[in-house]
Amino acid sequence: MRELTLGVDVSDLIARLAVVDSSGQVLSRAEAPRGATADANAIREAAKQAVAGVRAPVVAAGVSMPSAFDKTPPDLTAALREATSRETEIVPIAAGAATVIAEQWIGAVRGIKHVVTLSMGEHVTAGIMLNGEPWLGAHGLASSVSWLAMNPVERDDYRRFGGLEAEIASAGIVRRFVWRIKSGDHSPVVDKVKGDFSRITTEDIMEASRTGDGVSISIVRDTAKYLGMAVANMVTLFDPDAIVLGGTIVPSRDVLLDSIKTECARRLHPEQMDRLRIVLSTLGNDAVVIGAARAAARVGA
Repeated sequence: MRELTLGVDVSDLIARLAVVDSSGQVLSRAEAPRGATADANAIREAAKQAVAGVRAPVVAAGVSMPSAFDKTPPDLTAALREATSRETEIVPIAAGAATVIAEQWIGAVRGIKHVVTLSMGEHVTAGIMLNGEPWLGAHGLASSVSWLAMNPVERDDYRRFGGLEAEIASAGIVRRFVWRIKSGDHSPVVDKVKGDFSRITTEDIMEASRTGDGVSISIVRDTAKYLGMAVANMVTLFDPDAIVLGGTIVPSRDVLLDSIKTECARRLHPEQMDRLRIVLSTLGNDAVVIGAARAAARVGA
């Protein structure tokens, strides 16, 4: 089995890379600048930096894309081989699948065989593990949670991004907030950014909800409702022992977690809810990159 593998996470605005050993320890890290996830040259330099931080050779790299629909660009594959070696095996994996591998390996649900993960950030991702193995589906497209249908209406952004992602990915949350402001509501968040809607972040909205801003409270409440519905749907389908919530949900747990649990309880059979464990990720931003490295190691095992 390969001892050292490189994990590459290009599912967010910042590309994160790490060299991971067979115990799950991160030996070396690097990042490409914000917005450089599509820049193969920037990722190549970051990979060189990560590999330079270890003494043993790195012979495989797991590359995590935002979803199973996204293919690893050829120039990214070439850049990673240039940074490591021409023989490096490049293993593609969706961010959600990488996350569930990492959380079940060394994270919040270590050793549990039936697990679902759900993360919210620049994208909405999920991973499914059944009987200790990632479940990818007949065509490798399973757990494409961003495309869950959460609303009976038909909208252009649903057709572009998927129903759930359009509502609760970072851009979706901000979009819903801006719609409220343009309809005549007022929020101190707008004052904070001096009326420049492009500067509004989900963190601004979460923080304003903590200080009593009605618009932000409403947006956060609806976000929790969508999350609770998504969790309930996945629990109903897969009957996991636990579901791990990650991404933006973790730092916003004080305003999201209880509401997510309430929404789940409204939609699940009581026996399902009684047996379900809802936990928060313990790996943070490392989850995807560690899972990608682990996926590369599993392929070569």
